[in-house]
Amino acid sequence: MDKPRGSLDNLIEEFAGLPGIGRKSAQRLAYFVIHMPEEQVKHFADTLIATRKNVRYCKECLTLTDQELCPICASTKRNHRQIMVVENSRDLEAYEKTGKYEGVYHVLHGAISPMTGISAADIKIKELLVRLQRDVDEVIIATNSSVEGETTAMYLSKLIKPSGIKVTRIASGVPVGGDIENIDEVTLLRALEGRMEL
Repeated sequence: MDKPRGSLDNLIEEFAGLPGIGRKSAQRLAYFVIHMPEEQVKHFADTLIATRKNVRYCKECLTLTDQELCPICASTKRNHRQIMVVENSRDLEAYEKTGKYEGVYHVLHGAISPMTGISAADIKIKELLVRLQRDVDEVIIATNSSVEGETTAMYLSKLIKPSGIKVTRIASGVPVGGDIENIDEVTLLRALEGRMEL
């Protein structure tokens, strides 16, 4: 007969349900939390709740922010005529770490993947097309070098090119099958500087 799960088991299960957290890591995290001062645990829990409640999509680029506009879109120092299209907010953060890109972003929140049933309608392409009705000189497609990323890049290129907007793709240097968020800043910068027109 199964024993009833206690609070510690429930906490371990919650941690184990997070992506990239195995059972042993979940146990370590749970035991760490149990040994934290109660006030620190309360602060941690309050931070989780506040973050979940307050974080939303930027109304312009769709990255995650707790403001109506993220700091990048709100900045007058950024080049709003150059838009880099990325798959997720982690990719945006990776490019921001280079400190060299001065344009703005558009976050798709995914990539086209017929194998898993994700179509163009399931990601934020429609919102990008609305943005392109303003003065935009260049769209840099910085999706991952995976089959899904390449499929998305080609789809976007075919959609955007007829409008006369310059469409470029980040250069190689980002390994095929590699995720942008895991690549060092120098490699990302080389890929950005070596981009080519599609």
